[in-house]
Amino acid sequence: MAAPGGRAGMRRALAFVAAALLAGCGETPAGQALRQAFVAPPEPVLALPAEGPALLLTAPRQAVLLPVPSGGPRRIWRASAEGGGIAIGTDGARVTATAGFAQMMTANRVEGADPLAEPAALAGREVPLRRVVDLSGADRDPAGMRFGVMLDCTLRAARQDGVLAVEERCAGAGIGFVDRWWFDTTGRRLLRSEQWAGEGVPVLAFEPRGM
Repeated sequence: MAAPGGRAGMRRALAFVAAALLAGCGETPAGQALRQAFVAPPEPVLALPAEGPALLLTAPRQAVLLPVPSGGPRRIWRASAEGGGIAIGTDGARVTATAGFAQMMTANRVEGADPLAEPAALAGREVPLRRVVDLSGADRDPAGMRFGVMLDCTLRAARQDGVLAVEERCAGAGIGFVDRWWFDTTGRRLLRSEQWAGEGVPVLAFEPRGM
């Protein structure tokens, strides 16, 4: 998996250009002003809870999501207002609903038993499944809602570089995407996930912490 580096790469490029410009300015007032203008912005620091579970959202924006108290494998995670008011529903490792984006996934259902519940059993296999999703615009305008969107998907997994990598390819109703999960080699602990969150919404990437 290629390490995400879009923003960091841009910061490095800007810093290089700034250094090249400033090299010829010397210790003049103009040079000092340029140095102050080109101070790189600090990387955002996300405060994780001292203990307890959390989701570290890394894309499409950075935020820490904390669980709403509930029981069982289904959970709702919410970010603070400073984190954009994002909310994500999960069932195990799968995202089942989203809010706080341009388009919301109000439901994501798997017909029958979800093979993702046993990721280790997917190693070296291809398993078909069907997903049914409901979508809505953030304004909840009925004209922009889509219900019962059928997606035919294929799950596969392989152990590589000390992790169990799971991939799910889905297509249907003019929609196509690939979801990815990385577990420890046993498949019991999710390390990272990148999942589709609706049309026109960037991939949702997060890492569970304290779990």
